[in-house]
Amino acid sequence: MVIIMLGAPGTGKGTVASILTEKLGIPQVSTGDIFRKNIKEGTELGKIADTYISKGNLVPDDITIEIVKDRLNQKDVENGLILDGFPRTVEQAEALEKMLEEKNKKVDIVVNLTTPEEEIIERIVNRRVCSNQECKTIYNLVLNPPKKEGICDKCGSKLIQRKDDNVETVKSRLDNYFKLTSPLIEYYENKGVLKTEVVSESINKLGKDVAEEIVELFK
Repeated sequence: MVIIMLGAPGTGKGTVASILTEKLGIPQVSTGDIFRKNIKEGTELGKIADTYISKGNLVPDDITIEIVKDRLNQKDVENGLILDGFPRTVEQAEALEKMLEEKNKKVDIVVNLTTPEEEIIERIVNRRVCSNQECKTIYNLVLNPPKKEGICDKCGSKLIQRKDDNVETVKSRLDNYFKLTSPLIEYYENKGVLKTEVVSESINKLGKDVAEEIVELFK
């Protein structure tokens, strides 16, 4: 089972993916998390990735593809995975298709989340993430605040704000997304695996509602 989370930053891909991981028993693979871990540890990959991410730009295809290729060879994804943050371009999607074919797998569903831009910016600026890499629970100071300020409900670790979660960087990331990633919508629509969902307070539909719908599809 291979699920792809598609959508602009702040649409709730991580939230939906984490619920699907819990309900379906397959791991979430976030390229963003992989890059952030390397940046924090000061690895060579982290230094390269940071020069792009800190400016709101996408890490080049060749680097990202190699990261995912390596991850797909690990044992915990043998029965399936949820890809969050990859593919971001048609070139990455084509590379993924080849990788999966080699393992006799295919993309089962692409969940495309859409949210009004002003709502995205408000969400990201108010986003806080658990600093514990084993937990990584996501909170929102307005929509989903922790019970104790600055502390994760699940594991008690400190909550942090990602350094690229600011208005200027978010706007740059959104511009890049719509320029480079939007063609993926047509790509997967043509393959008949795209499911588009609007996630917005205005229609009272949040990520958890979408996740429940996806879980039902696989029952």
